[in-house]
Amino acid sequence: MRRTMATIQDVARHAGVSIATVSRVLNGTAIVNAATAERVRASMQALQYRPSRAARNLRANRSRIIGLLVADIRNPFATTLVQAVEDVAQRNGYSLILCNSGEDPQRERRYIEVLCAEQVAGAIIMPTRERQTGLGLLHEQGIPVVAVDRRVRDSDIDAILGDNVRGAREAVAHLIDNGYRRIGIVTGLQSVTTGRERLLGYRLALQDAGLSRDPELERCGTFTEESGLQLTRELLALRNPIDALFVANNLSTLGALEALHAAGLRAPDDLGLVAYDGMPWSEISAVSLTTVVQPIYELGSTAAMRLFQRMEHGEPLTRQEIVLAPQLIVRASSRRRAPYERSLRLQHLGDTAGSSPLGG
Repeated sequence: MRRTMATIQDVARHAGVSIATVSRVLNGTAIVNAATAERVRASMQALQYRPSRAARNLRANRSRIIGLLVADIRNPFATTLVQAVEDVAQRNGYSLILCNSGEDPQRERRYIEVLCAEQVAGAIIMPTRERQTGLGLLHEQGIPVVAVDRRVRDSDIDAILGDNVRGAREAVAHLIDNGYRRIGIVTGLQSVTTGRERLLGYRLALQDAGLSRDPELERCGTFTEESGLQLTRELLALRNPIDALFVANNLSTLGALEALHAAGLRAPDDLGLVAYDGMPWSEISAVSLTTVVQPIYELGSTAAMRLFQRMEHGEPLTRQEIVLAPQLIVRASSRRRAPYERSLRLQHLGDTAGSSPLGG
């Protein structure tokens, strides 16, 4: 029987260390405790581990690969981001390794270890948490890092961001200007800058208009369809009904629309609706959804260009934080409606059962 060749993951498990530690021993890129290094070497010998030719080339600083770690590959935001980063990489003669954390910090750390083990030339990360500890592994390997879409608490890491506070503030101000007053929000985890900043923008818009904040109208979950469905249901079940809804993520918007449809409600006939991040169908006249649109391609390409600057000039460079403005695209779902009519229809949810959640 042909014996399977040992991998760097096998060595890490055998030695009881991380993949990054094995990589550091192989590459000599950082100081490793002598006893730990000896244990790693013993494991490599026991498993008859032989680094691949590709790995040897990487260690010789001939890597032409960068890594991109996104938070949720199902999100159309990530699709456009990947395209932008890959376009810049290809123009510079580099290839791309794509990783998906699925918003799981442990999975994210494992992928960071893989990127370290592969000795990528640089990495772009959409972090699962602002307090990101796994990026230290990349620092130890001397691998340049740029954060995109979300900020991390690290004084050395560049961040390419959308202006979440501004986008949410303009969205809610638009609803207020159109006569809506009990505006619910569905947003993401507060440990992620996008979730927290969009909630802040919502609150600032209420403050600007002299409206009191009502914690009952704020729902924080995850940026997923399932969370959007559940949190919207909770808002629709309030005794004092909402007259508008701001959903701070496109996948959450799918869940919100499902909840509205199940309740027999339509936007804007029954309540106003604004979403963050457009879906491919947002411009279709039958849907006509008001959205806060981010310059996603520009976010990705700017992050990639900044990464190449770091790769070419070396560390350290002065940290940069580049914030790009979103745009509010107004369509029919937030159209001005008479307050009395909205309230009456919301108190009789069964009157429109089975109708589409979005009016024309």
